[in-house]
Amino acid sequence: MENAIAQFQLEEGSDITVLFTVPAPSDDSALEEVGLEAGMMVYQATQTLVQALDKIQPVANAIISRFKTGLTTPADEVEVKFGLTLSADAGAIFTSVGGEVNFEITLKWNQGSN
Repeated sequence: MENAIAQFQLEEGSDITVLFTVPAPSDDSALEEVGLEAGMMVYQATQTLVQALDKIQPVANAIISRFKTGLTTPADEVEVKFGLTLSADAGAIFTSVGGEVNFEITLKWNQGSN
């Protein structure tokens, strides 16, 4: 898969932009190529970095909430790890490995909390 560089504005109204290596968009119609001072061409992301991450946050919240309160003995601590891929046109996407999305979940109970 070919890679490209995408420029994300940090958040709406911010002057801060960040560059990420992303998979090359399959359709350039929704993206604008912008030039940088070094003559490098990059894609302008269609949303801010914060907007892209906002789509992932409810999934993380649902996983944490379910394991923290949905168990017979709720966990005192829940740690969730997952991979993300940024896309210039789609935002943040859960990364798959071998065709499957993987989450690593660690549950911890403190002594005396039972």
